[in-house]
Amino acid sequence: MGILGDSLDKATANTATRPAPKGAPAQMRFLVRQLKGTRPVAGLLGVSQRTVERYVKDQLRKPRPELAARLAEEVAKRWQPRVKERARKHAATTGGITVETRARFGFTAAPGSTDDGRIRLITQHLPPAYAARLFEAREAGAPDEQLRAVVAEGLQEQYFKDGGRRAAGLLVEFTDIDYVELDF
Repeated sequence: MGILGDSLDKATANTATRPAPKGAPAQMRFLVRQLKGTRPVAGLLGVSQRTVERYVKDQLRKPRPELAARLAEEVAKRWQPRVKERARKHAATTGGITVETRARFGFTAAPGSTDDGRIRLITQHLPPAYAARLFEAREAGAPDEQLRAVVAEGLQEQYFKDGGRRAAGLLVEFTDIDYVELDF
């Protein structure tokens, strides 16, 4: 996944109200409850059913690194889905989304203005309409370029054009992203 998709996933995970299970046995028990059996969990993680049973019974406690990573990822996907959905809905309808990024911004503007791209550190709150478009694109499986276009348009309208009060013909290019963090 791209940098914006990962940041959106991280922001969604940060909306959880309780911490997810930490140890491998607790994570395994959670997945067994969610998927209603050890066989589906074994198929999901690529291990034997007996291995899953041993983790559930606390006979095994330390998974190898690749299994630990898959286990943590699957638990994070399934942890508190209603809380995460409620936070996304709030951001898409009333709350909006905050973007903090350091990236290169170039411009297409009127003749005589400077349009050379340069690195900028920007923290900007985007209205709910942009959050809704971002979530819809993410759920539709859009590539990172499409997510980047939504964020670029939001930053263009809110940060550079100040909600339509200045720089009427400005078009912003959002490239060379150093980092981006989203919060809602």
